[in-house]
Amino acid sequence: MFEYKYVECTLGGFFTEANHHEIIQEHAKEGWRLVQVLPLYYNGHGKPTDYEIIFEKEIKEQ
Repeated sequence: MFEYKYVECTLGGFFTEANHHEIIQEHAKEGWRLVQVLPLYYNGHGKPTDYEIIFEKEIKEQ
């Protein structure tokens, strides 16, 4: 069985930087595995602006 975690991130913009690399590395150190990245919101040109990163971790059954 797996536990799932959903984390929102952005690819950055004119005044902000992307933060997805840091989020993925941070969760990987905690034992989470990257499953998928889904776009959540789009700008007026149809380009995704915000994403949801989905992680999973196996639950150890006792």
